[in-house]
Amino acid sequence: MQATRPVLRVALPLPLPQPFDYAPPPGIESASVQRGQRILVPFGARELYGVVVGHALADPGIELKAARLLPDTVPLVDGELFESLHWLAHYLHAPLGEVLASALPSALRRGEPLPDTTRYAWALTEAGRTRLPSMRSGKPQALATLLAADACEEALLDAVHPGWRTPARTLRERGLVERITLEAKVGSESALLGEADSDPTFVPISGPTLNDEQRSATEAIGDASGFAPFLLDGVTGSGKTEVYLHAIRACLARGKQALVLVPEIGLTPQLLQRFRSRLGVPVDVLHSGLGDGERARTWMAAARGQARVIVGTRSAVFVPLPEAGLIVIDEEHDGSYKQFDGIRYQARDFALVRAKTLGVPIVLGSATPSLESLHNAQAGRFAHLRLRKRAGGAHPPQVRVQDVRKRPLHAGLSAEALQAIGHALAAGGQVLVFKNRRGYAPVLLCHDCGWSAHCPRCSTPEQGTPMTVHGAGRRLQCHHCGTRRPVPLACPDCASLGLQPQGAGTERIEELLQSRFTEVPVLRIDRGSTRQRDALQGHFDTLGTRAGILVGTQMLAKGHDLPNLTLVVVVGVDEGLFSADFRSSEKLAQLLIQVAGRAGRAVKPGTVLIQTHHPDHPLLLVLIQGGYHAFAEAELEQREAAGFPPFAHLALLRAEAQHTDPPMRFLQCAKDLLRDAGIELSGPLPAPMPRRAGYQRAQLLLTSPQRRQLHAALDALMPPLYAAPDARKVRWSLDVDPAELY
Repeated sequence: MQATRPVLRVALPLPLPQPFDYAPPPGIESASVQRGQRILVPFGARELYGVVVGHALADPGIELKAARLLPDTVPLVDGELFESLHWLAHYLHAPLGEVLASALPSALRRGEPLPDTTRYAWALTEAGRTRLPSMRSGKPQALATLLAADACEEALLDAVHPGWRTPARTLRERGLVERITLEAKVGSESALLGEADSDPTFVPISGPTLNDEQRSATEAIGDASGFAPFLLDGVTGSGKTEVYLHAIRACLARGKQALVLVPEIGLTPQLLQRFRSRLGVPVDVLHSGLGDGERARTWMAAARGQARVIVGTRSAVFVPLPEAGLIVIDEEHDGSYKQFDGIRYQARDFALVRAKTLGVPIVLGSATPSLESLHNAQAGRFAHLRLRKRAGGAHPPQVRVQDVRKRPLHAGLSAEALQAIGHALAAGGQVLVFKNRRGYAPVLLCHDCGWSAHCPRCSTPEQGTPMTVHGAGRRLQCHHCGTRRPVPLACPDCASLGLQPQGAGTERIEELLQSRFTEVPVLRIDRGSTRQRDALQGHFDTLGTRAGILVGTQMLAKGHDLPNLTLVVVVGVDEGLFSADFRSSEKLAQLLIQVAGRAGRAVKPGTVLIQTHHPDHPLLLVLIQGGYHAFAEAELEQREAAGFPPFAHLALLRAEAQHTDPPMRFLQCAKDLLRDAGIELSGPLPAPMPRRAGYQRAQLLLTSPQRRQLHAALDALMPPLYAAPDARKVRWSLDVDPAELY
């Protein structure tokens, strides 16, 4: 009898739960292949890059395909990162191959060679030192003066001398400067701190003196050893970033790496500038706005221990940290940390898992902590650090609720709001007009017959999905599926010319304010105006500190520091007061507190004006009279009584197809498989939005008071569900801990 032979187990980026067995590539012994290495294998008529997840023994009678190629000599995903991703796949009940693929930058996922992570600096040549005294003043001379002290790394030049690249090219053409390679001194404290004592180029800018609350929080984080979760709960403008910076400097002084997650790409330029100038070390960035090559370089620099401080958005939670010392989650409550397609992970929660596995402190910061995090702090699972007052002597803004019932509105703004805007501008201040709806108007309506423009791919006979008016009334766009079409010249139903945009979005408000306040800049901040790289920072740079108006969506509510902002006008909160989503009150409360917190963050006092048709709504009254924590306490009591998270655990099984029957049959099959699982089942039912992008949608909600019981039921469900007859007839997904139920 022939002996079994060793084979490789490979996880492929496919929606299939099992790994696949392959013979090693010709000429390579199976034992020499390590777990976590990339591997190219044949799969049907195509070739795919996967990740080796283990070894196995195969019967010699079984014909196995041989892998084609091992592009690397070392594993890309190993140690703690592999174990954490394996945990994530099990927790989400997702295919390991898809989870591993999600963790890799797209360039590495495609099998591209490992990027060069060499760091470069610029130095003055001998000719440059000779010519420096006679150089005329200007940008080249300023850069040459900076480099006269010592060579400066490119990442630090970005912080201390913005716009340096053009004068550097000019000086290089004259032979006055040169680009040199820096030797990596990984783990060396002098390398991490940039030789701050001997090199004036690398000396960080000193920050403000910490107040007692900030100092207490910094000391608590610094004294932590091993895994220690902290909830840094501070009012807007309380100086949470200063606490982050001190904690990161202490981490760097220990020769460790720090990872900082932020919710939006737009936050990174302002935060990066502050981090680079204050820490005095290169700060690497990782987000979807970068090119594939840049993301791969940062990921590999972290894996090689060269990147010491990494700032990134949601996907940066997958970055390797061989010398981890600290993880920070800024604005931990933000919904953008949840992935809503593909592998539906929650970056904040996965960061907690990684911090525990790595044995490092993790800081979750927010002025409006999620109810889950507050509940964890109350239960003693997180250390609760409070910052109750604004830093630097700034005072909280004055908040006023304005009843706009029976009052004329101009693009959603009352006469009182327009008057307040005028007064703020006349005093030299800046104004933020907040409307959480992009576009010109939410609906196009025929004034004669009542027809309205609905999306043909997202509407059903029973429920229409309005298309948003864009381009000053010239274009219709569906914000759910992206369908676009021009505005019709006449009503399709009655041929009337009385088509009118109803309501107001950011574009319409911008148009009105530009016509009313012609002497100041009016800048719109939403997804449409910030598509290009660094566009958001460009808008802030355009405004500067002069009087002006920002009109924007929730992008402006997240962590931006605008010291000259004195007035915030909140337009149209009413739609959030009566949502069926059990999380809607929490989201609205967080949004209102965050956007109000943009006002009065420096010397000038701030005012917040909230327009509403429901001035006596309990949520508004509680927020204004008691603040966010009074709201959170009441909301947690309601959640407990209703059996909602964090007092219960949810999973949402979704299915969609071009016809209604297959999703309902598939979900009914799942329900039948779960009947004896001892958990609550709601559905199957059409989704709250029953049709999107031409697909009929349905869902089944699973609820259990015990997390262990829910996952035991899912463990038993998944194998027969993959084998169900309708599983291949629908697109289906499982969302563990869903952030929304539609």
